[in-house]
Amino acid sequence: MNAPEKIHHPSLPDVQSVQDTRELPIQRVGIKSMRHPVHINTPHGPMASVAMVDMMVALPADKKGTHMSRFLEVFQAHDAPLDADSLHALMHVMLDRLEADEGYFRISLPYFVRKAAPVSGVISLMDYEVIWEVERKAGSERLSLTTVVPVTSLCPCSKKISDYGAHNQRSHVTITADLSSGMSPETLIQIAEQSASCELWGLLKRPDEKYVTERAYDNPKFVEDLVRDVAIRVAADPRVLGFTVESENFESIHNHSAYARINQGSRSNA
Repeated sequence: MNAPEKIHHPSLPDVQSVQDTRELPIQRVGIKSMRHPVHINTPHGPMASVAMVDMMVALPADKKGTHMSRFLEVFQAHDAPLDADSLHALMHVMLDRLEADEGYFRISLPYFVRKAAPVSGVISLMDYEVIWEVERKAGSERLSLTTVVPVTSLCPCSKKISDYGAHNQRSHVTITADLSSGMSPETLIQIAEQSASCELWGLLKRPDEKYVTERAYDNPKFVEDLVRDVAIRVAADPRVLGFTVESENFESIHNHSAYARINQGSRSNA
């Protein structure tokens, strides 16, 4: 990866670099919501996606402004597929190019997993939301990975009190893990799916629908059960320094959601 070339125009004033006298440092200044094509390193090889990117640095009290165009230059020159190593490298290039000591960026994107249906084996793509955040502050660097995983949950109370059937809901399990080293989004996706009443697939045939219905019925979960089961699995991974687990269950018999959240040592969601 080559850093973008610095271009100087001595005849044009550099207003951003003049001294500011208000004596107020800015913790984060930069760009938000830049849409950009990317490649991601996955267990199955590089995958293309389109990311929404925020990039920011800290600005000292004596500097009037930062150089906004340099953020785009840095990201557009970053041609390595996204993973833990390339994200740390991106941070270092950004800080060098912006002449800053502290910085932050957030990259969110749709992440696709090719899945086989549980009975028919028909292949389809399932999409998930994935977010990477990297922050360098006070000489240390933090990497966090977030996945939003749609699953099925079935109400244990409804099953217990009903003569037949039980109401269920689609749930979004959100896991944010502060990491000591790299982790594939699929690790967190699998943890969420294995902890739910049943996972989801993009395409199902009738035998698959029968399996999903009966699997959820045999594996009922309150929203509280869901976040606790996910949290136990996440905490067992030695790469995880801290985490937040949330679940929002979009109720089928109410016009509101059920919600639960567990935080264990996570700096991003404390």
